[in-house]
Amino acid sequence: MSDMIETTPGWLSTDELELTRGRMPILYVEAVPVRVDDTGEVTSIGLLLRIGPDGTVSRTLVSGRVLHHERVRDALLRHLEKDLGPVALPRVPASLQPFTVAEYFPTAGITPYHDPRQHAVSLAYIVPVTGDCRPRQDALDLVWFSPQEAASPAVQSEMPGGRGVLLKQALAHVGHAY
Repeated sequence: MSDMIETTPGWLSTDELELTRGRMPILYVEAVPVRVDDTGEVTSIGLLLRIGPDGTVSRTLVSGRVLHHERVRDALLRHLEKDLGPVALPRVPASLQPFTVAEYFPTAGITPYHDPRQHAVSLAYIVPVTGDCRPRQDALDLVWFSPQEAASPAVQSEMPGGRGVLLKQALAHVGHAY
């Protein structure tokens, strides 16, 4: 029996994460931040602006892993705060039924979703936010788009890994099919 005590429950070392990614799917949550009017109609979609390790600029959604022994709701709130800041004031749905489940594969073409690092299963949510969003971590900015702008070919082309497809599914889910 090891005398080492785990001080950060749920976290894997870089080596452990790579080993795990190579052997089993990893659970993620993704959130499409939206602004809604008084009737609940989606008026704006928030997309994060990021620079990748290779220097490419892309737009993406709030996303991240669910940790061991972490509730999905808690993971969703943690990633919303991490990506949008502590005063974004997200309204996580009472029911945690995702609008879709996206399955990312390291091999392109199996599904519309591709992540060269791993096989990942992502529960995707639409989350209204009412507060001031100030991106943190590796996001440069959060830009608000109208639903029509978010579905445009120009914005879609800036969303790698199938996240543009996921965004279009979110738009269709809230009645904005383009």
